[in-house]
Amino acid sequence: RYHEKNVPVAEQHKISYRFHNYKESGIDAKTLSAWCKAIGWEQVFNKRSSTWKEVQTNEPGIVLNESTAIKLMMAHNSIIKRPMITFNKKVLAGFDDKSISALLLTHTSPKQKSK
Repeated sequence: RYHEKNVPVAEQHKISYRFHNYKESGIDAKTLSAWCKAIGWEQVFNKRSSTWKEVQTNEPGIVLNESTAIKLMMAHNSIIKRPMITFNKKVLAGFDDKSISALLLTHTSPKQKSK
């Protein structure tokens, strides 16, 4: 499971977290829009998803843009990349231990004072 990979990173840096399983609990358009605005819908939308490939087969002329991507992700949340991580107004899509650690360390390290 994707979220299990992220737990040790958060715990290692003593960062509290809340896991939201959007496959079970759903996802709202406001959250999807915020993610798309922050990093671009192309980063949130998983074009490698078997669900997306199925949608393309069933709707061969579909035009993919931010609006249709959000509608599709609302209807088929398995098209959303996993995990989606929000931390201090930053958004990451997909599991990448180095990026996650860098994000957490950047925002949790004490600021150095300049002399």
